[in-house]
Amino acid sequence: MPKTKTQDIVYTILMVLVMVYGMVCYNIALHEGGLHNQTFFLALQELPIMGVLAFLLEFLFVGKVSQKLAFQLIDPKKDKPIFITLAISTIIVLFMCPLMSLFATIFFNFHGFENIVATWIQTAVLNFPMALCFQLFYAGPLVRFLFHFIFKHQLNN
Repeated sequence: MPKTKTQDIVYTILMVLVMVYGMVCYNIALHEGGLHNQTFFLALQELPIMGVLAFLLEFLFVGKVSQKLAFQLIDPKKDKPIFITLAISTIIVLFMCPLMSLFATIFFNFHGFENIVATWIQTAVLNFPMALCFQLFYAGPLVRFLFHFIFKHQLNN
């Protein structure tokens, strides 16, 4: 896990890129009725908007709050590292999924204020299982691997 501010920024950027790209692909596939080759290109177009937003939310607010909440549930001095990782990752998804679903609803699925709450809730409910599974089983391990590869000399010292 990150030990310096620079490492924290790099880790957050990597996680945002992987999670946002994956979730945008998922949402486009839902909207289009399936996954197509074009989905991956379309997701790249949304990535700058949603990526910047996700980075700001996670780096400035959600990451800190999630860590504090996780450490109320687990003891980092006694519990195994995997439980710490799972707790923090799960709590981050608990916050980020509804927040990012709200912004996705406003930016990409806004059809007036009359159904915005219903559309937001539906989007969040559809996104949550995918976001949690994608984070725990794919994005999280991939980003941790990349992070350790990038900072292997600093982390070993």
